[in-house]
Amino acid sequence: MRRITAGLFISLDGVVGEPQDWHFPYFNDEMGAAVGAQLASADTLLLGRETYDSFAGAWPGREAAGGEDAGMAKALGDARKVVVSRRDLEFTWRNSEQLKGDLVDAVTELKQQPGATDIAMSGSPSIVQQLLAAGLIDELHLLVHPIALRSGKRLFEEGTPIPLRLISAQTFTTGVLHLIYTSAEAAGSAGYDDARVHLAAETAHPA
Repeated sequence: MRRITAGLFISLDGVVGEPQDWHFPYFNDEMGAAVGAQLASADTLLLGRETYDSFAGAWPGREAAGGEDAGMAKALGDARKVVVSRRDLEFTWRNSEQLKGDLVDAVTELKQQPGATDIAMSGSPSIVQQLLAAGLIDELHLLVHPIALRSGKRLFEEGTPIPLRLISAQTFTTGVLHLIYTSAEAAGSAGYDDARVHLAAETAHPA
């Protein structure tokens, strides 16, 4: 079964909405490399309609312009792009198609299709939320920006807890944290009495 990796820009207080309004001051070569590596690991992109529209409105022109980012633009153009939307769509960007049917069922089927590389997601927080809840995201790449926005769409809303396990962490010179998580089993139940044992040990043997 193919893996799905999802990459998101996120603020310190969990906001993922409208990143174009706040994340660019933190974008540097380190972040560009992280974003590029996640997308380069895939030959298929799974995108929400708004994210797709943003990509389709920018990357074909950049490919045609032949600038510094033309290589990335061509790679995105060559990739299979599967778009999630409740309404019928028409596409002008090559290799684009619409995901049909129930989201969870269709993405489960997509993961089972043959392929040697990952399926990558960029942005598309509403889709990521649903696929996380369904256990279909294999790696969650969060670029945590050192800013509290205090309003906006958050990645984790109220609902059933989603246990995760940290598999990689890197700090950029801008203060951005690049955190990569995978799914995990629930930690189980514990209370103060369980934690008190560790507090007592720390008091007896201070660092």
